[in-house]
Amino acid sequence: MKNLFKHITIAALAGMLFLSCKKDNYEAPSSMLSGALLYVKDTVFVEYDRVPYQLFQYGFGKVGPIGSSFKQDGTYSSLLFDGDYKFTIPGGQGPFRWKELSAGTPDSIAVTVKGNTSLNIDVTPYYMIRGAQFNVSGGKTQASFSIEKIITDADAKNVERVTLYINKTQFVSGANNIGSASINGGDISDPSSVNLEVNIEMPTNQATQNYVFARIGLKIEGIEDMIFSRIQRLDF
Repeated sequence: MKNLFKHITIAALAGMLFLSCKKDNYEAPSSMLSGALLYVKDTVFVEYDRVPYQLFQYGFGKVGPIGSSFKQDGTYSSLLFDGDYKFTIPGGQGPFRWKELSAGTPDSIAVTVKGNTSLNIDVTPYYMIRGAQFNVSGGKTQASFSIEKIITDADAKNVERVTLYINKTQFVSGANNIGSASINGGDISDPSSVNLEVNIEMPTNQATQNYVFARIGLKIEGIEDMIFSRIQRLDF
């Protein structure tokens, strides 16, 4: 009886080893799907790892999403197997309006991945930050820019605030900064000419660093995600 049990155990272990080796022999995904968030031909800049997207591939026994998020420069990339996918942005995500079906659920884009494939994602932002200019003077970072309201129909929303962020690294946002200055939306008298200024106060362990990174963030009322300007490096 013990010998029978021993033989059964060895056979089971051999079967598990065979399946494990077979699984390990599958080829890894090698095709890159990439693109950027665009409004007309302008890139829509967002906060790092805050705005998610999902990819679905049917026909392989798995219907759950392949999820990731957009980079702060508005780009994305996913390493995939060749095949047919559907790309979507979950409802209520992003500082923009994404296409919806008649039932109010998020729409999707069909894409065939075959080798490295490009797919830009067209969205309609509530606002765009235009002509952002930065300057460093007297230990301060100054910014000037304009605000363009894009959505003006029944879905239009007000500006809650705009903020100038600076940081010692290229990750710049409300969660990653060494200084910020804000103005409430209701206090903006002229959206075509907005100015902000913030002191540069480097951490003591970064005292020898002679540059910062800066960008403008705009918070929309009722929308969690902010829209941003392009990040710029400022030397001083």
